[in-house]
Amino acid sequence: MAAEALVIPFLSLPLFRDLKAKQLGEIARSAERIIYHPGDVIVAEDQHSDAAILIVSGPCARQTKSGDATTEELLPEGSLIAELAMLVELVHPATIVAKGQVKGLRLSREKMQELMQSDVDLASHFSSHILKRLHAMAQDLLTVDSLLLNSAELATSGEQLTLEKPVRAHAAL
Repeated sequence: MAAEALVIPFLSLPLFRDLKAKQLGEIARSAERIIYHPGDVIVAEDQHSDAAILIVSGPCARQTKSGDATTEELLPEGSLIAELAMLVELVHPATIVAKGQVKGLRLSREKMQELMQSDVDLASHFSSHILKRLHAMAQDLLTVDSLLLNSAELATSGEQLTLEKPVRAHAAL
């Protein structure tokens, strides 16, 4: 697969969308092309990671355990698994398994750090996106805190709490 064709999957992801063509090309060229077969574990729960994986094609599922039960959620093509692992150390919160042949791009932290060291604008771009997400998560936590406080106050008064505004849910960073 030509590097130019590898850029296309990145364009649908907000983290990469505003990058210059040259930057996307460098990221695509530095990515390791990888193929998983049915049943292969793409990432394992509670394991450390040094790379993000972009699912280019093929079916995979996130498996989560609750007690003795395991649930599966299919992930769409174009999903970026362990997004922050390409930037910082990360422990996987769930297991991702290939359900068929899966083609992916592995974005190692080592390669991304090399790219960011040679392109300060790229490092600034990623830093800005992460900061925005942290601010949004902090706002959500403040909203939840306020709801819990109001709920406790209402519980003592006998009234019921109703939500007027939904709380955004953020994927694990």
